[in-house]
Amino acid sequence: MHQIYLDNNATTRMLPEVAEVIAEAHRAGYANPASQHQSGQRARRVLEDARERITKLLGGETAGLKPDRLLFTSGGTESNNLALRGLARPGNAANIVISPLEHPSISETALQLSRFGVEVRRLPVDSCGVVQAEKLSQLLDEHTRLVSVMLGNHETGALQPVQEIAKLARERGVPVHCDAVQAVGKIQVDFRALGVDALSVSAHKLHGPIGIGGLLLRHDVTPAPMMTGGFQQQGIRPGTESVSLTLGFLKALELYAERAVENEKRMRSLRDTLEDRLRAEIPSLVVNGCEADRLPHTSNISFPGLNRQAIVLALDMAGVACSTGSACASGSSEPSPVLIAMGLAEPVIEGSIRISLSRLTTAADIEQASQHILRVYKTLQRR
Repeated sequence: MHQIYLDNNATTRMLPEVAEVIAEAHRAGYANPASQHQSGQRARRVLEDARERITKLLGGETAGLKPDRLLFTSGGTESNNLALRGLARPGNAANIVISPLEHPSISETALQLSRFGVEVRRLPVDSCGVVQAEKLSQLLDEHTRLVSVMLGNHETGALQPVQEIAKLARERGVPVHCDAVQAVGKIQVDFRALGVDALSVSAHKLHGPIGIGGLLLRHDVTPAPMMTGGFQQQGIRPGTESVSLTLGFLKALELYAERAVENEKRMRSLRDTLEDRLRAEIPSLVVNGCEADRLPHTSNISFPGLNRQAIVLALDMAGVACSTGSACASGSSEPSPVLIAMGLAEPVIEGSIRISLSRLTTAADIEQASQHILRVYKTLQRR
């Protein structure tokens, strides 16, 4: 059975051009870029060139006396952990501010920090799934170590007022971290324009390889390392850097940048088409967060009265891959913390699934998916 893949917020399929770049890098036989011999120096030059180009594509500054720094990590989860653990260091009366909408790699890390004495404060959220930035000043004080708010929500796609949050925090001298994992490669993200101090990104969310991500830092921001045992990446994130994965990461970003506006417009159109077709046939259907500005590829749809896990399983059997929420929490039967924070009714939360497109999604995929979804809905409704 041909599967229509609509779970791209979990991971995207690697583009052939990216796979070829990685294969070429392996064939080139790059040595350890930390080695001092000529082979190592050759690998280091390739690695650092790619690092600089990725930094520029993310809107970072690479020239001048105060260039931004890009640390390579294993992906978004490690980047988020490094930002929180490295910048929100425990201390007397220390606190951090996050939103209740964050990915588990932020919310669970914050929970761990709270066990070491860091107070976790949360920004309130409106019914559209957007944090109320104007309430931030009330949560900041001289002991606030960090504010962390994502750019685009991984479940509803709702875009957050990160620029406003960064401006308010900067006035109080508090650094801001932004999880942009779901946004980079879908909308244009400019690190300097956002005004944040740290930004997380992951290659496999934008048709790049699994196993590499990044934490982009302003020149004067230095998180404490989570690991020790090496001098690589200024000792902040030690370990041998992968030249092949880095080149794959770069290629995926370059391919996105070539047709960024076109791909964003196309994904948004396909997403809206799917929602419109389902609304036309199911009057009770709810699109969570639809009144907010959203990422172009994400739709959180609720079928009140049905069970979200039953819907996802039935759709999988019908040939449509989607999810109930974050892949990092997919094994949990608990309702979505994001939808709870929005104050949605229990039947809406219980019946919600996440559909996420990519630049590889076609109009035919959307047409077939809408038919399968409607068929599954009618079948489950009769039970």
